[in-house]
Amino acid sequence: MTAKVIIFDFDGTIADTFDAIVSIINSLAIDFGYKPVTEEEIAVLRNYNTRQIIKYSGVSIFQLFFLFKKVKAELSNQIQNLSPIEGVKEALIDLKNQGNRLGIMTSNSKGNVMAFLEKNGLEDLFDFIYTGITIFGKSTIINNLLKQEHLHHEAVIYVGDETRDIEAAKKSHIKVIAVGWGFNSQEVLAAQHPDFLVHHPWELVYVIKTC
Repeated sequence: MTAKVIIFDFDGTIADTFDAIVSIINSLAIDFGYKPVTEEEIAVLRNYNTRQIIKYSGVSIFQLFFLFKKVKAELSNQIQNLSPIEGVKEALIDLKNQGNRLGIMTSNSKGNVMAFLEKNGLEDLFDFIYTGITIFGKSTIINNLLKQEHLHHEAVIYVGDETRDIEAAKKSHIKVIAVGWGFNSQEVLAAQHPDFLVHHPWELVYVIKTC
C-alpha cells in the first residue's frame, strides 16, 4: 500500500465542537445583528450549502470575518471540555500506523487545535497544522498548503464535513472524502459528488487503504 497524505478538517470532522459553536454563535447574535438559531432551524441549515447559510443569516461577508475571529476566541475557553468524534481517535491511530502522513487544515486557531490535541492525546499523530480564515477561498489555502509541504496532488486526500470542503478539494484537484457525522447532512454532501462519503470513522480506514 502506498502511503498517503491525509488532510483533515478540524471542527465537525475530528473535534465534536458543534454544540459549543452553536452556543457561541447564539450568544453573539445581538452584537452582530442576527437572530439566534433554533434547533428546528439548525436541522434545516444542515441541508444548505455555505452560500445559502450566509444568505439565510443576513450577515455580510465583512462581518463574517470578525464573527469567525470572535467565535475562535470564545471557543478557546471551552476547548478543554470538548472531545473527539466517537471513533475518530482510533481511526487516526490506525491511519498513522499504516504509514500515512496526517495533517490538519482549519479556520480555527492553531492554539485551539493544539490544546484539543494535547488534551485528547492526539498531538503526536499529526505532521502539520495549517490555519487560515476563509469562506469560499478554501482551495487557495489547500494550494498554499500543498506548495508549502511539497505535496503531490495525486498522493493527497482531503477529509471534511461541509459542502465547501468538497468544492475546494475538487477545485484543487485532490481526492475528497466527505464525512456524514459533521455539520452538513449526508444528502447535501452526496449531492456534491465527493470521491467517497463515509458514515462512521472506521470507514475512513478502509476507504483510504483501498483508494
